[in-house]
Amino acid sequence: MIYDVIIIGKGPAGISASLYTARANLKTLIIGKNESALSNAKEIENYYGFEQPVSGQELLDNGISQAQNLGIEIITDEVVGISYQDNLIVKTVNGEHKAKAIVLATGTKRSKPKIKGVKEYEGKGISYCAVCDGFFHKNKNVAVIGSGDYAVLEALELTPIVNSVTILTNGKEAREVRNPKITFNNKIVTEVRGDDTQVQTIEFEDDSSLDISGVFIAEGTAAALDLAKKIGIETEGNNIVVDTHMRTSVPGVFACGDCTGGVFQISKAVYEGTQAGLAVIEFLKS
Repeated sequence: MIYDVIIIGKGPAGISASLYTARANLKTLIIGKNESALSNAKEIENYYGFEQPVSGQELLDNGISQAQNLGIEIITDEVVGISYQDNLIVKTVNGEHKAKAIVLATGTKRSKPKIKGVKEYEGKGISYCAVCDGFFHKNKNVAVIGSGDYAVLEALELTPIVNSVTILTNGKEAREVRNPKITFNNKIVTEVRGDDTQVQTIEFEDDSSLDISGVFIAEGTAAALDLAKKIGIETEGNNIVVDTHMRTSVPGVFACGDCTGGVFQISKAVYEGTQAGLAVIEFLKS
C-alpha cells in the first residue's frame, strides 16, 4: 500500500497537519511513539481557548482522538529511517511504509549524552547518522552509544561497511541482536578521546578503554533531525531548514514543529502543522 502522506509524530504539529490532509481526502498515516515533551507539562495556562489550565497529556490525547474521529490511521511504532526508492519509504522497528509525501513532526532532542569529549569531537569521528558517515569508517572498528531499538538498527546499518560495531549501552539493558560484527559493552562511558583531528578511544568508568575509529550517537529514539540527515535534507545547527510553507530541500518532504527551530510553543507547532498540511495538499495536486 502507498499512502498519500505519512506524518511522523503524533504531537500538535503532526496531528494538525493530518487534519488538513485527511479533509482533502488524502490517504494519511500517522506514525509515532507514546512519548512527548508535552506530556511532561502538568499545567498549560497560555494556550488559546482554555479558561482553566490544561495538562499536556490531555491536549495530546484530545488531538489523537480528533484525528481518529476523522478516520485517520495511527500506528504506535518507532521510526528509525527514511529512504527513497521510486516512492518515499519510512522504516520503523516493525516494518516499512511507502508514501508520496512525508511530514517530519517528531520534535527535537533537548539534550546530548553528557560524556566528556562528545561535543569536542563532533565532525571528527562523532556522528549522529550511520547512513551518512559510515563510509568514512570502511573496514574499521566503530562504536554506537545507545541501548534502544534505534541504536541496534544504526549498528546494523554499519555492519556491511565496517569491520566491527560495539554497542555501548552505558549501563542500560539493550535488545539482543545476533550479528557476528556486533558486540555489546555495558560499561559506563566516561570520555571520548583522540588527537586534534580524530576520535581514537572510548574511556570507561573502570579505567579500561576501547580503540575505535568513530562513534555514532543513537540514544533514545530518532528525532526529526536524525531522520532528515538520512535522506540528505538541509539542516542548520540542530534545526531542519524549511521555507515559509514548511517545505524542506527534498521535494515531497516537509517539516514542522520544534524540529524547525524558533520558540518551543504549542501554538507554533499547530501553525506550522497547518502550513505543512496545506503544502502537502498543494504538492500532491500539482
